[in-house]
Parts: sequence; C-alpha cells; structure tokens
Amino acid sequence: MAPRSAATGFAVTARDGAKARAGVITTPHGQIATPAFVPVGTKATVKAVLPESMTQLGAQALLANAYHLYLQPGHDLVDEAGGLGAFMNWPGPTYTDSGGFQVMSLGAGFKKVLSSEFSGGERARTASGEDDAVAEGKERLAHVDDDGVTFRSFINGDVHRFTPEISMRIQHGLGADIMFAFDELTTLMNSRGYQEQALERTRLWAQRCLAEHRRLTAERTHRPYQQLWGVIQGAQYEDLRRTAARDLGTMEVDGQAFDGFGIGGALEKENLGTIVGWVTDELPEDRPRHLLGISEVDDLFAAVAAGADTFDCVSPSRVARNSAVYTRTGRVNLTGSRYRRQFAPIDDSCDCYTCEHYTAAYIHHLFRAKEMLSSTLCTIHNERFVVRLVDRIRAAIGAGELDALREETTGAYYGSPR
Repeated sequence: MAPRSAATGFAVTARDGAKARAGVITTPHGQIATPAFVPVGTKATVKAVLPESMTQLGAQALLANAYHLYLQPGHDLVDEAGGLGAFMNWPGPTYTDSGGFQVMSLGAGFKKVLSSEFSGGERARTASGEDDAVAEGKERLAHVDDDGVTFRSFINGDVHRFTPEISMRIQHGLGADIMFAFDELTTLMNSRGYQEQALERTRLWAQRCLAEHRRLTAERTHRPYQQLWGVIQGAQYEDLRRTAARDLGTMEVDGQAFDGFGIGGALEKENLGTIVGWVTDELPEDRPRHLLGISEVDDLFAAVAAGADTFDCVSPSRVARNSAVYTRTGRVNLTGSRYRRQFAPIDDSCDCYTCEHYTAAYIHHLFRAKEMLSSTLCTIHNERFVVRLVDRIRAAIGAGELDALREETTGAYYGSPR
C-alpha cells in the first residue's frame, strides 16, 4: 500500500462474537470511534440543523454528496474555500460519496428510494431482467457505458459526464477526509447477466480510481491525505459479493490500495446481515467497512454483528421534517392528536437538546402551524437517537454485551427482539 500520513489509519480496539468489532479511524480532522453513525449533509448541510448542533448531539463525522455539490456550487468553489469542512464550518472528519448512487437513481427517476423500491416482494425476486428500469412517468436521464456515465442534471437538464477520473477530481476538490470510488449501482430488478457486467465495470473503474487518486494525491500536496474507499457491489448474489470483496480487498495500482471499503447497492432487508457477512468474510481485517444508507434499529444491529464499522443515512433527518420521530418504544408521528396535550418530552429516556427543553405538545403545535422550528427540533432528536444508539452498541462491544443490548433494544422498539 502507498505510504500514508500518520494522521490516517484504522485500528481494531475490541471484539464481540464472531465479527462485531469496535475500532478507531484516524483522519487529519480527528478520530472516529467505531461503530459510528455518520449523519448525511447532502449539500454541505444537515437540513434544518446548524453544524454546531451536530457537534453537540455527538456526531463524529458528516457525509456530503459529490453529485449535488458538483452541480451546485461546484467542487472548485469548495476547494477554494478550503475544502468541505471549512466551507460548512464543520471541524470534524468528513465523507463524500462518489456520486454514483445519485447519477443512477435520479437518472432513473427513483430519487432517493432506489433500494426500497426493489427490496423484497415477488416482483423483485422474480423479475427476469429489467436492466433499463425507469420510474413510471419518468424519462431516463443517465446512460452508462464502459468509460463512465452521461447524465442530465435534475436541476436544469444540462448534460454532464462522470467517469472514475472525474469523480476523483471532484472529490479531491471537495476535500473530504474519506471518499468513495466511482461504481455502477444496480437494482434487485437487474438480471444476473447485467449484474455480472456491472460488477466487472465497477472493478475496472476501481482500478482507474486508484490510479487517479494516487496522481492527484501527489499533485495536491497542499491538502491533507484523503482516504479512498472501494465500493463492493453484487446485489443479492453471494458469489458476486464475495468476488467483488476479494478483488477490491487485494487491489493495488502502483502500490496504491484502498484505505477502506463501502458496501453498496440495493439489499433485501431480510438478507442484510447475511450479505454484509459475505463481504466482511473476504475483506482485510485491518481496514474499515462502511455500509451505505442504513439507520433502522434492527439493521444497525444486524450490520454490526456482521462486521460493519460505520453507516450513513438520510432517513433520520428526512422523516423528522415530516413529523416522524424515533422513541425507545418505536417510531411515532407527532401530528397525531394524542400529542396535542403531551406536556412531556418526545421520549423521556432521550438526552437530546429537544427532549431536554421542549414538549411533544409544543412540537405538535409547530407542525400544525407549519413552523420551520419543527424540522429543526425533530431532526436534532432523530439524529441524536441514532448516534446515541450506535454509541451504546460500541460500548456494548467493549463490554462483551452486544447480544444483550440487541435483545433489549429491539424488543422495546419493535415489541419483540430481532
């Protein structure tokens, strides 16, 4: 592996069971104790919440989206501002994704629900291969070839081109501590044959990402080293997932290897832990694994038990803006009439700023009155709920009590342990 700064790296600090582990990721902007939940600030902001509030609620790192920041305001402007963290006034570690998810999901008209559109159900399991699927009533805005993807901006329809090299240049300009290789996202509706083609394309793109990352690192010595993590695809197929993990786990280009790995693609919820386990079986133990797009309580436990280290998801902030909040005993909607006179916190077991200072009745009123403060208070609560849960999971691993915490937490949240 190519030499890295002493300010980067990963170390395992504790284990529990066959695969669950705690550790520390070191970046130029601080350490991330794992397992860790990484809140999503898509356009260099967690919607409705100040970066200072994200620090106060315990977030260790934030993830922004290369696709959106490329379109607006542009990676060159963010670079000129000193990088993503400086631009958004966030002092801690940052992640950016490659843009591949948005290019393909928005390009097919599925917006942010590509995985859930195809997870489970008879249609997903028996489809013979809708390899060019487009959401009903939408026009395909992205076209993939062996060199990259041509797509139209969802903002104004302008035509753009992403290749592995362009994704690396964008992400180097954005300057996040951790970035991801450009990959081709597939869905559970794609045929087996197409999954194989896409996986080989992603493997070749990964090699190109490593080469361009090495070149840009040598060129941009005025910036700290950025970690590049490869993305493991393969949908629901064990052989494809294992092959991809072995390929990327051992891949080197001129001495440059991946610093960590993302586990991506559409996953059937009931098979999440199994699929993550296939991947972690094959990946090197000395580098971190990030599961993209996960925040549900049972999914977090399943993924950690299977060997995943970090997670990101837009769901906590998105559902908060629609009055849905997490509590110890499940998810509830604060616009319900039962909360009109609940002069108590959303969850009396929660230590977030919102629960310490405001009542559910007040927030119910804010939503009914269409006041913006409702989104801020609920987002703080939801992000703290998930961050705190993963903090508790990390502590449980250190104490050898993960199974007990899983049974207790999922039992209270779902009504029976999962």
